[in-house]
Amino acid sequence: MVEAVWRIESSRIVGALARYTNDFALAEDVASEALAEALVAWPRDGVPRDPTAWLLATGRRRAIDAFRRRSGRDERYAALARDLGEGGVVTGGPGSAPGPADDLLWDPDRIDDDRLALLFVACHPVLSKEARVALTLRVVGGLSSEEIARAFLVPVPTVQARITRAKKTLAAARVPFEVPAAEDRAERLGSVLNVLYLIFSEGSTATAGDDWMRPDLAYEAVRLARVLTRLAPEPETFGLLALLELTAARFPARTSPDGEPVLLERQDRRRWDRSAIRRGRDALAQAVAVGRGLGPYGLQAAIAEQHDVARSVPETDWERIVVLYEALGRVAPSPVVELNRAVAVSMAAGPAAGLDLVDDLVAREVLSGSYLLPSVRGELLARLGRNDEARGELELAARLCGNARERGVLEAKAAAL
Repeated sequence: MVEAVWRIESSRIVGALARYTNDFALAEDVASEALAEALVAWPRDGVPRDPTAWLLATGRRRAIDAFRRRSGRDERYAALARDLGEGGVVTGGPGSAPGPADDLLWDPDRIDDDRLALLFVACHPVLSKEARVALTLRVVGGLSSEEIARAFLVPVPTVQARITRAKKTLAAARVPFEVPAAEDRAERLGSVLNVLYLIFSEGSTATAGDDWMRPDLAYEAVRLARVLTRLAPEPETFGLLALLELTAARFPARTSPDGEPVLLERQDRRRWDRSAIRRGRDALAQAVAVGRGLGPYGLQAAIAEQHDVARSVPETDWERIVVLYEALGRVAPSPVVELNRAVAVSMAAGPAAGLDLVDDLVAREVLSGSYLLPSVRGELLARLGRNDEARGELELAARLCGNARERGVLEAKAAAL
């Protein structure tokens, strides 16, 4: 029960405590202390009638204690304690409930603002990419350090160090706990969207380890994206949600029962999650409805939609996908976008046309060290019957690939040639 409440409500609890203490690190610490107290009190005394309010009140008491230890009865402590009645919430138990409404941190009109502010703080540009991801999963997603470490295949102390450094960095930079002003929000929202996209991408196709996918991590990103669309209903927020839903819809068919990867052309499309496809298409429609044109995530969602609505790989509208990749290349140019466009061109106009584009990337020495370029080049050479060259490229791709499952797929393709 405690774990369930924490996973669902942790971001609201930390957000409310951060607003009241104006200290992000302290809010996260006292929220964790309240969770630890609940793990002892609730099994002993029973679950309180309002578990979230219990955690909030306990967290506020812990914050008051911290301020008392720091500086006695200073102004911040007085502001926190002003409305705290005598006694208050100490234990759980069926008969234990929060005091009067004015004894709560809970402001129904501020809940969404608190959660949104928490996302913006956790994804602040002063933090490194790794720190943003770890902090977001910890304070917004409610994942433990152990869960984050397991998902990204790093030691637990590494995750804990990233989170600790992130809190210190935010404090040193005096980052306020607030939703950015309208003129700054668009730029900062991009950081939030990027973090959720990174989390999903790692869950969708793991960069290292023995598992090809980490669905729990990807589904957590989908959940957070859904929350974000309610808090910040911007076109690109809906675009990201659409992309994640439409991509996750194919998860049930992406692996065999023993965990082996199943590539798109061999997937049983009857196993795709039709409800996720509907949700993704609805989100994409909301992104389109604004009428300002799709951004990078919306364009990727439109590409994913073409795959999801097609009955097979040959029946996919590859010409439409090529056009969408061309638009994506103008909005968010990158070598990976160019490589994906080359794949789409090869499906629409033949492998030779796609190979010309890939060879151009090779000549420009982009994506060096990535397994993606030789793996695509090997596939196109194989389709052209140039098997010796194809085998060499696929073997190179296998050596560069960090994921054991995907490396096995590349080795098998090379061996088949």
